[in-house]
Amino acid sequence: MSNQQSIPDNLEAMRKFSETYAKRTGTFFCSDLSVTSVVIEGLAKHKDKYGAPLCPCRHYDDKVAEVEAAYWNCPCIPMRERKECHCMLFLPPDNDFAGKKQSISQTALIDYIEFDTI
Repeated sequence: MSNQQSIPDNLEAMRKFSETYAKRTGTFFCSDLSVTSVVIEGLAKHKDKYGAPLCPCRHYDDKVAEVEAAYWNCPCIPMRERKECHCMLFLPPDNDFAGKKQSISQTALIDYIEFDTI
């Protein structure tokens, strides 16, 4: 993919949301940005398909029902209440996997994902 192309709107929206939320909550992205990228991609796909950024790191028997329940919509209840992110997208600074970044560039994001599947 050429760096001149823009990323899909849903992916960019989830990238910006993730950056804003990390900064607001004092959390950091995983030191392995491939984890961050794949989670953001999953959130974007779920938002596009189901209308909400359902946590992509869990198994659901009925994703539509889960979206309606809103418990696992990002930021999920465990993240909002206890800063526990199952996806490792938002990590407290003392977490062994936490990096030092609260942002990810479009270029870094697309380096790790299947861009054409968004």
